[in-house]
Amino acid sequence: MHARRVRRAGCRKNPLALGFHGWLSYCVDMTFKVEIEREEDGRWIAEVCELPGVLVYGDSLEQARAKAQALALRVLADRLENGEATPFESVLFAAA
Repeated sequence: MHARRVRRAGCRKNPLALGFHGWLSYCVDMTFKVEIEREEDGRWIAEVCELPGVLVYGDSLEQARAKAQALALRVLADRLENGEATPFESVLFAAA
């Protein structure tokens, strides 16, 4: 199973050329695409392309999706705590 790679997160507003941190600060509602593929060894790999480093393995598609969402939320929380992003209203995850 191969998913299409999507490199932009959805945002109700459409800022141009703000860079990642400027874009993250500009969004009120964020939607991230979770790309999930099955490896040859049977494991599932899930990636949130808009958040570098958010890449996880799971024994099932559902487990890989849940782990990717949990890690993405941890990354966003860390950025908020360190002043790298402004608070936002909601975060949505969609299959790629």
